[in-house]
Amino acid sequence: MKELIPISVIGAGQCSKREARLAEEVGREIARAGAVLICGGLGGVMEAASRGASVAGGLVVGILPGENPKQANPYVKLAIASGVGRARNMAIAKSARAVIAVGGGYGTLSEIAYALQSGIPVIGLNTWELIKNGKPQDVIIKAETAAEAVKIAMKT
Repeated sequence: MKELIPISVIGAGQCSKREARLAEEVGREIARAGAVLICGGLGGVMEAASRGASVAGGLVVGILPGENPKQANPYVKLAIASGVGRARNMAIAKSARAVIAVGGGYGTLSEIAYALQSGIPVIGLNTWELIKNGKPQDVIIKAETAAEAVKIAMKT
């Protein structure tokens, strides 16, 4: 049996059209690579990435904050109703071999932190930059395109 590689895609529940297009491309590339897309299962970046993966025939897992699996966006094939609110961010980050961040707000930042604390690589597309004591931290791997981000994620 072929190993299923989980890759989490994180980003804001409301995003720009540019971020949505980028997230959809990421989802499509994840499906083409034969990996499983994990996300928060709601709107914005999550829905766009889910759409891209689903249309390309991929498996989409949504880890939802609430207790109702029907709250998932229509592209999620497996909805996990965690019932733990934002604490689900830890599960989204730690369930993956790699995390791809597209844009994002503070929830995305928390997922980035959980992944980095766990030694899980984070690939960034127009996302947060981290500075500690006035010095940039090169802990988020920068990618220029969706294809590059997924290629990096698959190599980790």
